[in-house]
Amino acid sequence: MKPFTLIIFFLFLTNTHIIAQDSNRIIKELKANRITENPKIDGKLDDAVWENANIASDFVMFDPGDRDPEPKDQKTQVKVTYDDTALYIAGYMYDSNPENIRKQLTERDNFGTTDVFGITINPNNDGQNEFMFLVTAAGVQIDAQISPTNEDDFSWNEVWYSKVSFDDKGWYVEMKLPYAALRFSKEDKYIWGVNFWRNIENRSELYTWNPIDKSVGEASLYTGILTDIENITPPVRLSLSPFTSFIYDTYDGDSGTDFAFGLDIKYGITDNFTLIATLIPDFSQAGFDAVTLNLGPFEQQFAEQRQFFIEGADLLNKGDLFFSRRIGNRPVDHSVVYDDLEEEEEVVDNPTEVDVINAIKVTGRTKKGLGVAVLNAVTKETKATIENTDTEEKRKVVTEPLANYNVLVIDQEFNKNSSIGFVNTNVLREGSFRDANVSSLVFNLANKQNSYKIGGDISSSTIRENFENTTGFASNVSFSKTKGNVRFGINHSLVDTKYDKNDLGFQRRNNYNNVRGRVDYRIFKPTKHFNNLRFGLFAMYMRRLDPSVYTGNYFRLFSHFTTKKQLTFGFDIGSNIGERIDYFEPRTEGRYWVKNPETEVEGYVSTDFRKKLAVTFSARKGKFHNVDESDFSLEISPRYRINDKLQFSYSLGLEKDFNEYGYVNTLDDGTIIFGQRYVKEIENAMASKYSFNDRSSLSLVFRHYWSPVAYKDQYFELPEDGYLIESDYTGDHDLNFTSWNFDLRYIWQFARGSEMVALYRNSIINFDENSDESFEDNIGNLFDQPLGHSLSIKVIYYLDYNRARSWVKKS
Repeated sequence: MKPFTLIIFFLFLTNTHIIAQDSNRIIKELKANRITENPKIDGKLDDAVWENANIASDFVMFDPGDRDPEPKDQKTQVKVTYDDTALYIAGYMYDSNPENIRKQLTERDNFGTTDVFGITINPNNDGQNEFMFLVTAAGVQIDAQISPTNEDDFSWNEVWYSKVSFDDKGWYVEMKLPYAALRFSKEDKYIWGVNFWRNIENRSELYTWNPIDKSVGEASLYTGILTDIENITPPVRLSLSPFTSFIYDTYDGDSGTDFAFGLDIKYGITDNFTLIATLIPDFSQAGFDAVTLNLGPFEQQFAEQRQFFIEGADLLNKGDLFFSRRIGNRPVDHSVVYDDLEEEEEVVDNPTEVDVINAIKVTGRTKKGLGVAVLNAVTKETKATIENTDTEEKRKVVTEPLANYNVLVIDQEFNKNSSIGFVNTNVLREGSFRDANVSSLVFNLANKQNSYKIGGDISSSTIRENFENTTGFASNVSFSKTKGNVRFGINHSLVDTKYDKNDLGFQRRNNYNNVRGRVDYRIFKPTKHFNNLRFGLFAMYMRRLDPSVYTGNYFRLFSHFTTKKQLTFGFDIGSNIGERIDYFEPRTEGRYWVKNPETEVEGYVSTDFRKKLAVTFSARKGKFHNVDESDFSLEISPRYRINDKLQFSYSLGLEKDFNEYGYVNTLDDGTIIFGQRYVKEIENAMASKYSFNDRSSLSLVFRHYWSPVAYKDQYFELPEDGYLIESDYTGDHDLNFTSWNFDLRYIWQFARGSEMVALYRNSIINFDENSDESFEDNIGNLFDQPLGHSLSIKVIYYLDYNRARSWVKKS
């Protein structure tokens, strides 16, 4: 099992005395002590300010147990003090066997196999939005923003300070959280929601200061309170991060260099709202995409890799209208340019990405729960180059004009468990190019007991193209039981034929009217053999909206178990009942393919990740009824931790489809051709990392993907009734796709918020028809292809207004 169960259970999480108890909910109070001399952040906790500070103690178990008292030999105590500039936290993690404290070094925001101490703090005390600051026993910082929309967002980063120390009684953490790292309004006295927690990795146990009832509601409802903070003023929140980068690229004999300078700005417009801007952005060091061969009718989706669009995307994700990869993605007319070529012309240059000129976002939430988020980005005009092969004359064609991308979110939270909001995305392109506007009313409503919830969204889209407007509609409504061991949910989703959010969102299909539901059973207290278990049933009924016809169904039994010895495993079985109607695979509007039902069986097992060697294994087998089509896949991923600094991981994935039926071609007369094919996918991936300390590391990531597709020279026509019939069509449609990626990255955080990153990358993409070659031949032939090399160095320096002002005063 993943060593640090916090990642999973943060989906729930989000002198001391009890001041309230409501419906078995306990609210503890800790009074912070004001200090006049701040402590030295060295982790030793020997400063005088800690001697008389009030103590938070009596931690209880969150996982795997349910509010059981902490062990007597592993007590935890916390003290909090403050001054005019920051909050200071001291954590005492006692342990009778300190040699068992786990302290693997990782990069920032990565847990690894380690003990952890941390705080979640909610300045608005609204029961929904928290800031999380964690420190591992290796001294690594982890921070996140927790919200109902984004759950735990570890891409959120602030500048704060921490150190750890050890002795024969346990380990200790000292933290300084500048007020600039928090968002709060000016008041005479403050009451902040707060919880402290501790992970004891060698026991796989997680403890919290304020008890959390996992069986009902979100964990952010169960915070204690931090009081006696007064006479402090929210600081000016202004930081500048100028950066410079050097890039050297070479590909197939051509090379080039580029120097870039830019600036990232973070500014607190008000006490609760923050502006973040990137001027002349540089995304050259974003991670690579795990590209695969796509034989289906739908676009592949890849995760965002650019830090500006990842960080603080909490509110922007409301309503699922915003997919940031659309900004700077493929030009809108990238493929259209090939349709307008004269007989003697060819495309000699057609950029696949659009440059981002600048991007800015403003996000925040008031004390009364009103959240507002605005993002705006401008992209550069992009042109393809077309050459006349006879005259060698060249002309330019605009494939993406100057464009503006905008997102607006207004969201009101109330009752500590509910919200209602409005979301709008808008894309304006210069000239007569396509424009788009999508709006959505989103809601998430829970009852007072947090036992039932209704949520969803109602949306409309307007596309302006060729001087005509097309308006579409979509709705998504869910009702669920959210309390107790037995839970259920039902969902209805409807999208009409004209709804389209793809200009700034992600949508694979429209024109459907589906109902899905689930029921499951789970435990919150360990049994004799299991720490966790869950099993249930999922069902789905699908229809096309226009015309209103039945398209299929799906049922799935699922299960998940974790034993006392941290062995995790699960087993699923799913199936369709009767034939399905597929309107998308034929690639022609109004035409459909009648598919046979499939039954699939899937299982997985994951060993104890506290051990040096851990392995995850999964397998799936599918069989179609009434035909000789089947498929199977398996993946094995071992990980070996040599020591606390060096770790290796490897993953091998294999998937085979036997006698798969799929779309091949559409002839000039409109005849749709399907084929029967053998598809194989093999993916090898390796990652290793050496951490020099908690601020610098060297990592290597390698991926090789290979997918040959061989047709059986058996082709079919798709008639109007949707049932395939044999065809005398002939053609060579075999495919062979290979991709190779190699990244070697060094990161050095030479000061908090400042870093230098050096990246060497090479990559190969090959696409041909040699589907009969072996794996060995594929590797050998791959390096006959042009190999792209890239070396980049980027330096970012963090400048904080408050620290700079302090330096000036001292001078």
